[in-house]
Amino acid sequence: MSLTDQINKKRREIKTDGYPMSIREWVSMYERDELDIHPEFQRFYRWTAGQKAGLIESILLGIPLPPIFVSQRPDGVWDVVDGLQRLSTIFQFMGLLRDENGKRLEPLTLQGTKYLPSLKGIQWECAENPKNSLPKELQLVVKGSKVSASIVLKESDESAKYDLFQRLNTGGSELSPQEVRNCLLVMINKAFFEWLKELPKFEPFVLTTALSDRPLEEAYDMELALRFVLLARIPEGDVKAIGDVGAFLTDRVSELAQDKRFRRAEAKQLFEDTFTVLAEVLDELAFKRYSTKKKKHEGGFLLSLFEVVALGVAYNIAEGTLCTKQEVAKRARSVWTEKAFTEWATSGVNASRRLPRLIPLGRKLFAR
Repeated sequence: MSLTDQINKKRREIKTDGYPMSIREWVSMYERDELDIHPEFQRFYRWTAGQKAGLIESILLGIPLPPIFVSQRPDGVWDVVDGLQRLSTIFQFMGLLRDENGKRLEPLTLQGTKYLPSLKGIQWECAENPKNSLPKELQLVVKGSKVSASIVLKESDESAKYDLFQRLNTGGSELSPQEVRNCLLVMINKAFFEWLKELPKFEPFVLTTALSDRPLEEAYDMELALRFVLLARIPEGDVKAIGDVGAFLTDRVSELAQDKRFRRAEAKQLFEDTFTVLAEVLDELAFKRYSTKKKKHEGGFLLSLFEVVALGVAYNIAEGTLCTKQEVAKRARSVWTEKAFTEWATSGVNASRRLPRLIPLGRKLFAR
């Protein structure tokens, strides 16, 4: 198929529309439940009070806002694909924003901005102190301001909105790659997302990974759980075809979330069995560098060690070929004398080159 044919085919699969809408119209759709801004996404986005005030400042000053990207569902409801924080901020300022349970959140109180320092302490309506309410004429300015809608119509290919969401929310986004995946999962299959979210809460996993606060804030523990689920039993021939690992994780988890044949209970059991063994024999040292000279573990969590130890132990548990628990600890430390590990576990080797070497190494290392 030629490039032109490929483009024409894909263009036919994605049907779009777009037009300017007033904030009054956006509010009306939200109040009629015709607009789903996915309040559960709030846990992933981290807009500051300054960013929120800056958005209201832009509206009041007449500065054009980027379009809101939405996807039309079969029932006609619009899913917000990009623009969650803009709409959430507007709705919260107006006292309309609801949480996942439908409960209204506390209205937003603005802080002063560079061009409008008098916004400090301003609310949409402040019954306790009317002087802190946004004047009626300015409320009308906000309601009448235009924010364009760019719509992926329901006739489009089902995967279009997920691809659009991923493209719009990566590169330059404040979200980590896993937080973007989490948003995708909520859109695709919320039950699967909730299942995956529970895995890294397993106490032996928490103990052995010993992650610091920053990675936890960026959902890195969920990314590790996802890597485990996708890679623990992957055929070795498929490992070489992974390519960009970030794209692989996103594509595969999207497929897995929609796969009715996927056995969640079996995957969870393997996860728990693996980290129970590692917690018992290595404790919080499981994925830390081992100095053969000092004969002790040091440093923090190492992903390359996770790829050898966790995935190697898991594979052999699943196959019924795991060595004794005492041997697990010895062999995990012995990896630092393995040239096959030290050559490929350096920071300069990317995951697409590293995994085809380390996954087979781990499987062989922990076999009895």
